[in-house]
Amino acid sequence: MPKYDRNFTDELRERLSIVDVVGRRVPLVKKGQNYWGCCPFHNEKTPSFSVNEAKGFYHCFGCGEHGDIISFVMKSENVDFKTAITELAAQAGLKMPDYKPKPAAQIAREESYFQIMANACDVYQKLLFDESGKVALEYVRKRGFTDDMIKKYRIGYAPKNNVIANKFVNVKQDSLLATGMCRRGDYGLYDFFRDKLMFPIFNARGQIVAFSGRSLDGSEPKYINTTDTELFHKRRTIFGFNFARDAIHRANRSIVVEGQIDAIQMQCNGFPETVAPLGTALTEDHISMLCKANRNIVFCFDGDGAGQKAAARACDIVMPFLRDTSDVRFAFVTGGKDPDEVLKTSGAAAMNKIIDDATALVDFLWNLANSGFNVSTPGGRTQAEKFLKQKTDKITDASLRAEYEQEYKQRIFQNWHKWKKNSQNIARISLPEIDDITKNTLVYIVNNFPDIAERYGDFLATMNINFDEDYPNLNMDEKSAEKYIVSLKLQKYITRLQSEKKALTSRLLAGDDVRDEIAALNNKIADAQQKIDALVLM
Repeated sequence: MPKYDRNFTDELRERLSIVDVVGRRVPLVKKGQNYWGCCPFHNEKTPSFSVNEAKGFYHCFGCGEHGDIISFVMKSENVDFKTAITELAAQAGLKMPDYKPKPAAQIAREESYFQIMANACDVYQKLLFDESGKVALEYVRKRGFTDDMIKKYRIGYAPKNNVIANKFVNVKQDSLLATGMCRRGDYGLYDFFRDKLMFPIFNARGQIVAFSGRSLDGSEPKYINTTDTELFHKRRTIFGFNFARDAIHRANRSIVVEGQIDAIQMQCNGFPETVAPLGTALTEDHISMLCKANRNIVFCFDGDGAGQKAAARACDIVMPFLRDTSDVRFAFVTGGKDPDEVLKTSGAAAMNKIIDDATALVDFLWNLANSGFNVSTPGGRTQAEKFLKQKTDKITDASLRAEYEQEYKQRIFQNWHKWKKNSQNIARISLPEIDDITKNTLVYIVNNFPDIAERYGDFLATMNINFDEDYPNLNMDEKSAEKYIVSLKLQKYITRLQSEKKALTSRLLAGDDVRDEIAALNNKIADAQQKIDALVLM
């Protein structure tokens, strides 16, 4: 079988969730860490077809079929490799490359680059424990790094002199330039990283593709990263993901922090599912990688203005990736601290409380709308409603988008209508707090149509009205009076159903599969509303 460039097929697998691809043809239900459904390749009544999102493969325990997203499309749609790749590329929004295998020269070149990066890391590690790395070693130990941690994450030191340019004299200069390890100056090559604490950056397969260097003298920028190369693309690489991937699977979530040191300390102090972007804002590629591992994400940022802005950006990016199984939350470290400092001063229990108290995405957006606009004014409420609509429109799952929209509609009515009390155009039917028109009408009915009052006595008793008071002179016959009470009963019934639906919606947003119950409530609400409409026409 001819092959595409491996980078392209790898990117397809990174961008597309196998649960989404398989789920278009097979109804899947999450049980434990995997998704299950009836196998599309043989007839069965009991689901034995398992999909592992973290590892990107499916397996049927009934017939033995096994593969990834590409083989699934080929087998389920009975198409060839090229057709499957073309279809998946369209789903991922990727342009099809030329249909040809990766040249042997390119494979050899990439392998040589990986070797350069590994050798450079060895040099940096040795220098950290050398006399020249004394200051760097003192710094990293002061930050709480043990020798085991230094060894695991292969932390090193890049000295002030050109150690890579001088030691790698037998390596082609073009290769040193291509990996980003060196730059060309007036007097030849010079090291890109000098006098830096060095953190190697690994790809998902555990190969070193770049470095992140931290300044030790307080100079800015605090971190510099390898520029994008053939091996490394910053917008598609997450620091610590190679260590965290299995832990994300076990913990049923990922935690995203802002810096490398925070990520390492979190991983080593009870939160191995933690990762961090590389000195840049989160990208769609980052979120895609995380969602492939697990759709539950906790963003943990500093509580200052910059952290709030980072959270708002993360919220924008994650919206299209939301599914009904997603649980996305936002945690903030207050008091001018970061996760590393919390762990040092207060321990893992304090950090765990911050994570446990994280705000659900649905509430985070609501808080943004309330704090970002003056909702005590009509104009502010309008702006806030537009803001929420703009955010929910980004949700690609139509059913989930509808639930978010309904949730915010209910919150808007329940929380913002208190500023509309004096409006003459608002018909308030919330019970038992009813408006004067409804109250006077019921008083009139009770005093003029005792048979109706007796028939609906239990309902009228819930209205908390003094029926002995004077009533207005209304023009209403017995039939109209009964229709009025029936419509109120139906309205109260709808209010109760909507309350039940709100509770179910909160469970849905928290990850419970209650879509059938919500659909049943929607049908009941629609039926009751039809009866009210029919009463109007009678």
